[in-house]
Amino acid sequence: MDKSVENVILSIISEISGIDKEEIRLDANLVTDLEIDSIKAIEIAVAVEKKYKVAIRDEDIPKIMTPGQIISLTENLLSQKAVS
Repeated sequence: MDKSVENVILSIISEISGIDKEEIRLDANLVTDLEIDSIKAIEIAVAVEKKYKVAIRDEDIPKIMTPGQIISLTENLLSQKAVS
Protein backbone atom coordinates (compact mmCIF):
# COMPACT_ATOMS: atom_id res chain seq x y z
CA MET A 1 0.00 0.00 0.00
CA ASP A 2 1.37 3.38 -1.02
CA LYS A 3 1.84 5.44 2.16
CA SER A 4 1.44 8.76 0.32
CA VAL A 5 -1.92 7.70 -1.13
CA GLU A 6 -2.93 6.40 2.29
CA ASN A 7 -1.96 9.69 4.00
CA VAL A 8 -3.77 11.86 1.46
CA ILE A 9 -6.96 9.80 1.62
CA LEU A 10 -6.95 9.70 5.41
CA SER A 11 -6.49 13.48 5.38
CA ILE A 12 -9.47 13.88 3.01
CA ILE A 13 -11.64 11.63 5.20
CA SER A 14 -10.50 13.51 8.31
CA GLU A 15 -11.31 16.89 6.77
CA ILE A 16 -14.79 15.83 5.63
CA SER A 17 -15.71 13.77 8.71
CA GLY A 18 -14.17 16.05 11.32
CA ILE A 19 -12.41 13.06 12.92
CA ASP A 20 -8.68 13.30 13.66
CA LYS A 21 -6.62 11.53 11.01
CA GLU A 22 -4.77 9.55 13.71
CA GLU A 23 -8.08 8.13 14.96
CA ILE A 24 -9.17 6.75 11.57
CA ARG A 25 -8.45 3.03 11.21
CA LEU A 26 -8.17 1.51 7.74
CA ASP A 27 -10.82 -1.07 8.67
CA ALA A 28 -13.22 1.43 10.27
CA ASN A 29 -16.76 1.31 8.87
CA LEU A 30 -17.42 4.62 7.14
CA VAL A 31 -21.07 4.72 8.18
CA THR A 32 -21.14 3.27 11.70
CA ASP A 33 -17.65 4.21 12.95
CA LEU A 34 -16.99 7.48 11.11
CA GLU A 35 -20.58 8.67 10.59
CA ILE A 36 -20.04 9.28 6.87
CA ASP A 37 -23.43 9.67 5.20
CA SER A 38 -24.06 9.44 1.46
CA ILE A 39 -23.41 13.17 0.96
CA LYS A 40 -20.05 13.00 2.75
CA ALA A 41 -19.19 9.81 0.81
CA ILE A 42 -19.72 11.71 -2.45
CA GLU A 43 -17.62 14.61 -1.13
CA ILE A 44 -14.79 12.18 -0.35
CA ALA A 45 -15.07 10.58 -3.80
CA VAL A 46 -15.01 13.98 -5.52
CA ALA A 47 -11.99 15.08 -3.47
CA VAL A 48 -10.12 11.88 -4.40
CA GLU A 49 -11.06 12.32 -8.07
CA LYS A 50 -9.80 15.90 -8.10
CA LYS A 51 -6.60 15.09 -6.23
CA TYR A 52 -5.61 12.11 -8.38
CA LYS A 53 -7.41 12.93 -11.67
CA VAL A 54 -9.25 9.61 -11.62
CA ALA A 55 -12.93 8.72 -12.04
CA ILE A 56 -14.77 6.75 -9.37
CA ARG A 57 -17.95 5.25 -10.78
CA ASP A 58 -21.10 6.45 -9.00
CA GLU A 59 -22.27 2.87 -8.55
CA ASP A 60 -19.04 2.02 -6.69
CA ILE A 61 -19.45 4.70 -4.01
CA PRO A 62 -22.14 2.89 -1.93
CA LYS A 63 -20.06 -0.32 -2.01
CA ILE A 64 -17.09 1.33 -0.31
CA MET A 65 -17.25 0.49 3.39
CA THR A 66 -13.81 1.36 4.82
CA PRO A 67 -10.96 3.84 4.36
CA GLY A 68 -8.81 0.86 3.30
CA GLN A 69 -11.20 0.17 0.42
CA ILE A 70 -11.00 3.80 -0.72
CA ILE A 71 -7.19 3.55 -0.71
CA SER A 72 -7.23 0.24 -2.64
CA LEU A 73 -9.68 1.59 -5.21
CA THR A 74 -7.60 4.75 -5.68
CA GLU A 75 -4.40 2.72 -6.10
CA ASN A 76 -6.14 0.47 -8.66
CA LEU A 77 -7.41 3.50 -10.61
CA LEU A 78 -3.94 5.06 -10.53
CA SER A 79 -2.31 1.87 -11.80
CA GLN A 80 -4.89 1.59 -14.62
CA LYS A 81 -4.22 5.21 -15.51
CA ALA A 82 -0.46 4.58 -15.60
CA VAL A 83 -0.99 1.71 -18.07
CA SER A 84 -3.24 3.60 -20.47
